[in-house]
Amino acid sequence: MRVKKFLISVFQSVVFWILAFFIFIFIKYNGIEAELEIYTDDVLNLPIPEFYQFGLLLGAIIGIFYGIIEFLFDEYLSKKMILGINIMVKSIIYFILIVVLLSIFSLFIEEQIDIDLPNERGWWHDDPFFWTTILYFSITSIIFSLLKIANDKFGPGVFLNMLLGKYRRPREEERVLMFIDLKDSTKIAEKLGHETYSRFIQDCFSDLNSVLRKHEADVYQYVGDEAVLSWTTKKGFRKNNCVNLFFAFQEKLNKSSQRYLQTYSVSPQFKAGLHCGKLMIAEVGTIKKELAFHGDVINTASRIQGLCNQFNAELLVSKSFLDRSLITLKYEVNLLGDIELRGKKDKLEVYEVLQGKGIN
Repeated sequence: MRVKKFLISVFQSVVFWILAFFIFIFIKYNGIEAELEIYTDDVLNLPIPEFYQFGLLLGAIIGIFYGIIEFLFDEYLSKKMILGINIMVKSIIYFILIVVLLSIFSLFIEEQIDIDLPNERGWWHDDPFFWTTILYFSITSIIFSLLKIANDKFGPGVFLNMLLGKYRRPREEERVLMFIDLKDSTKIAEKLGHETYSRFIQDCFSDLNSVLRKHEADVYQYVGDEAVLSWTTKKGFRKNNCVNLFFAFQEKLNKSSQRYLQTYSVSPQFKAGLHCGKLMIAEVGTIKKELAFHGDVINTASRIQGLCNQFNAELLVSKSFLDRSLITLKYEVNLLGDIELRGKKDKLEVYEVLQGKGIN
């Protein structure tokens, strides 16, 4: 899973930096007459495809380095740093990286196309081309970091949808929703105290996040000690993603139980409810924008999760979810009956899902 995350990080970074170099080359090449004193005739006569070839190569190299740095920070450093320090440290690293690589690459260009670029000792002190280049790529680095932060804030793909205005007008979609909640949360909160309990929840959701990407889940929202996850129906039912995620999370918590016991004297357990159907998605807010889900599906999924304590169950699903999924091929499914949900007129057929195989 980490390998896939690493490759995605590198790929996104490479694409971003190749585009950044292409834009830079386009601007510089078309404004080259304003900087005649910097270039030799050989540079001026160099066809633009040559510039783009160098941009492609350098963009890919810098993109690979950036992807590696982003991955290492995400995996090992970001949790230990406040956001401002994180951005500052990465910006310094990126600045040094760009200066070093651009300097090395200028020597490479000289050798490859036999031209004389200004590279005597201290040449860059008063060189406008050098400083405009550094300024451009420093700003680009900041944009890269801010895009990464925005993507982390809204969730993979959500930020892009908001940029494109996909949900400016309410849009109907079919979704699978999972409400996942900490068992015995009140008792644990009283035992730990609010500060330690908050750190405890942070760790729990960090473990939950570690299994999201593999199972193609989006986080709709965190509410106290509860998380609401969503999938498009295609992603949710594919490979039993939504059910597999719950048991993968359980396994993750079980493997980490010793760590939780040593740190908090508590080993967390979660319960969840799954339901699917049509709902409306809309971009709401002006001061703080976010995507909001509206519809009966949300209420029903929440009510199903609320039945877990009543039936001493860990995972409950609705009949409409069961009918569209293939979970009976992998899991044991037991009918609990037609249950009256709080606030609902009609009863709902609810099933318990256990690790095993078959339906009863």
